[in-house]
Amino acid sequence: MPISARIRNAIHTSSWIRRMFEEGAELKARLGADQVFDFTLGNPDLEPPPRFKEELVRAARDPSPRLHSYMPNAGLLATRQVLAGLLRRLHHLEFKAHDVVVTCGASGGLNVILKALLDPGDEVVILAPYFPEYLFYVDNHGGVPRIVETDEDFLPDLERLAGALTPRTRAVLINSPNNPTGQIYDGATLQELGRFLTHHAGRHGRPVYLVADEPYRHLVYDGAEVPSVFAAHPNTLLATSFSKDLSIPGERLGYVAVSPRTTDRGELEGALVLANRILGFVNAPALMQRVVAALTDVSLDIAPYVRRRELFCDLLTQAGYKFLQPRGAFYLFPQAPGGDDLAFVERLKEENILAVPGRGFGRAGYFRLAFCVSEGVIAAAAPGFVRARHKAGG
Repeated sequence: MPISARIRNAIHTSSWIRRMFEEGAELKARLGADQVFDFTLGNPDLEPPPRFKEELVRAARDPSPRLHSYMPNAGLLATRQVLAGLLRRLHHLEFKAHDVVVTCGASGGLNVILKALLDPGDEVVILAPYFPEYLFYVDNHGGVPRIVETDEDFLPDLERLAGALTPRTRAVLINSPNNPTGQIYDGATLQELGRFLTHHAGRHGRPVYLVADEPYRHLVYDGAEVPSVFAAHPNTLLATSFSKDLSIPGERLGYVAVSPRTTDRGELEGALVLANRILGFVNAPALMQRVVAALTDVSLDIAPYVRRRELFCDLLTQAGYKFLQPRGAFYLFPQAPGGDDLAFVERLKEENILAVPGRGFGRAGYFRLAFCVSEGVIAAAAPGFVRARHKAGG
């Protein structure tokens, strides 16, 4: 056997998102890209704000010496100071530069967090539906994922969550705005969750961390607000990135923030810095750190996403699909007509429409559509959505 049994199993159970994307590539090669309507991958298609490119050119032309050398594993001090200031404005807590570790995207940040927190066998509660890579991230560091279903509105079910906490629970991982549902967790629910975690930690004598994955924080609709997770629980860690905020996912730049109220804050921050190094990241890309430090007052114009959401929701409503209108991110998560998400995704594929089955996100009976595609693609797919639903008996 040339590869490890764990990786062999991971390949077998790997992300449905990538699997459907690869099937789509084959379909496009056979039929032509303009004949295939691909809603599989959450890959932002909007160009970054103009100032991003201006700052990128300015940083690349900077003649100062040693700009591309090794740096502290936590990242450039000047960048961390800027990010701490941003966190102070957003969350009204006294963040300092040492509370921030710059990472290779939010995914890198989550791996750094889990490496710092988990002993073998420690449990991480994950709310379903979830981003499927979470399961691999937990496994990377010897942890055990415990999946807890959300309610019919995809909000945390606190009774179920309380029943999933055990003496081995080390963290609860949440994602709001949520991929794949677009749901935003309200402040009252987060406060109650924080009380559960504080009570549980008191019973078992060690902290239980609230870990928030927030790459979609600034991609919200209809005036929605994302409440501060730091207000909900003292022992909170945030992982985020600039992938969606600035539409630069390929640049792999994000950060981890530690709540100033965290127990043993200094030791935890030291662990995060060490984890950033020993996981092989060493430090996040130097050029991008200098670029984003100049852009904390810049936001992506999400007007195209607003129009696409409206167009897609109207299309699906007229075709008779059942779904919750997303409040954030750029995904729809409708119920699969007929109830079988795998069968329905296959019906969509017969119409050259590519979607991801909900079981890939821990919730069978649904399917995910990413609307980070042109309005023309959405409109052209409309007849196929109608035909697929009729074939399913809807």
